[in-house]
Amino acid sequence: MGGRLTRALILIDIQEGFDDPAWGARNNPQAEANAAALLSLWRAAGAPVFHVRHLSRVPGSPLNPEGGHVGHKPEVAPAPGEPVIDKHVNSAFIGTDLEKRLEKAEASTLVIAGLTTPHCVSTTARMAANMGFDVIIAHDACATFAGNGDAAWRGGGPVDPEALHIAALDQLHGEFATVLPAAEITP
Repeated sequence: MGGRLTRALILIDIQEGFDDPAWGARNNPQAEANAAALLSLWRAAGAPVFHVRHLSRVPGSPLNPEGGHVGHKPEVAPAPGEPVIDKHVNSAFIGTDLEKRLEKAEASTLVIAGLTTPHCVSTTARMAANMGFDVIIAHDACATFAGNGDAAWRGGGPVDPEALHIAALDQLHGEFATVLPAAEITP
């Protein structure tokens, strides 16, 4: 990456639309509070922060702009001057200028928190690692929903959101990222 070894915080899709009951049962109700704690640390240090927002193109999705629930949750709302990266797919890198912004910020390590662990968090972390960034995932500042799992292909019923969360993190840790609790992560 070159330049200083800067840690950038990337908050992925911590949006009002995820309060919709359509997503099903959720794990880790403290994810937003833990993400907000990280955000406070980054702001106090003057370290780079990037807010990512999913704007679904699927009609009726709780994250479709027509539904009016695409705003960031209040505890992690962007402050004036903090960039918001809008995306339409799982990765925060596809169709956005995030990589250029990170290079400009001289970021070599990305600290990722957000929703949902097996989708946008995982996809962004995998791409970031493949692009040469060091990645840290704040596991307790991420969460997922039962609706993020579809066991129909194997004849199964509802999927436990905690099991989905853990499986996604297990697949990332050691190969694409280092998984840590938020309290152990600093700017």
